[in-house]
Amino acid sequence: MVYCFDVGPEFEFFLFNTDENGQPTTITHEKAGYFDLGPVDLGENARRDMVLTLEEMGFEIEASHHEVAPAQHEIDFKYDEALVTADHIMTFKLAVRTIAKRHGLFASFMPKPKYGVNGSGMHINMSLSRDGKNVFFAPEEALGLSREAYYFIGGILKHMKGMTLITNPLVNSYKRLVPGYEAPIYIAWSAANRSPLIRIPASRGAGTRIELRCPDPSANPYLVLAVCLAAGLDGIQNKILPPEGITENIFEMRLSDKKKKGIEELPADLGAAIEMFEQDAFIMETLGEHISEKFLKAKKAEWANYQAQVTEWELNEYLYKI
Repeated sequence: MVYCFDVGPEFEFFLFNTDENGQPTTITHEKAGYFDLGPVDLGENARRDMVLTLEEMGFEIEASHHEVAPAQHEIDFKYDEALVTADHIMTFKLAVRTIAKRHGLFASFMPKPKYGVNGSGMHINMSLSRDGKNVFFAPEEALGLSREAYYFIGGILKHMKGMTLITNPLVNSYKRLVPGYEAPIYIAWSAANRSPLIRIPASRGAGTRIELRCPDPSANPYLVLAVCLAAGLDGIQNKILPPEGITENIFEMRLSDKKKKGIEELPADLGAAIEMFEQDAFIMETLGEHISEKFLKAKKAEWANYQAQVTEWELNEYLYKI
């Protein structure tokens, strides 16, 4: 069976002030929120310049707006074949940083640069097509989803813990994946709300797709799309059906109800993600021995270095008490 893997990313990032030496800070003077416009949105001119420049470069921009946190923005561009999209992601990040600098700002793709506000995600919208038709669409089914779509979801849910090291590769990535800031931490899917890991957007027909909401902008897009496709195809090949979709807001569910429905959580930190990656032979084989070994070595060193640090929080919390 020959499929075409189409992918459309949703990019969130921050626009921060720079200091007198042009170095990045986490300072912003704006207080704008979700979908706010100028003059409240102080980064609107920079974002408009980014969109116009990207369009001149051949990008088809589908959405551009202020996000929830002050100084946080989102730009989405049209889906394309996976390898083309991965290339576009790398070009996109370079262009955004360059345009931000022209406006005296610094564009940060760090997943969680500030405490107490939402972090930045890189949601991945995925679909499979064959002979020009979206194979995830089945108009005769209740949700308009085909058997292949359910199997694809099942494969991703099965391998999600092992994939998390790839989709969320930094120590900082797991500061975003905490309750209270809209980031998904529960391994489930829904066509009704945004609280689970996988959401099914309302569009049907050619627009039928699966949205994976956990990846963040620090991830290597080539590796992310490789493991997403492999996990989804594993679901199709082995007919892995997912559990029933969740209609409630998972963040508001009782712990007992989540246990009853078998809803598990993503790894809580980089160390746990490393362990889950090593336990998923399929994901490691997907990336190959060389990449898996080198990636693990780098991530284990990062985790060990982080664990050895004494942070400002620890000094503030313990120094005067002990």
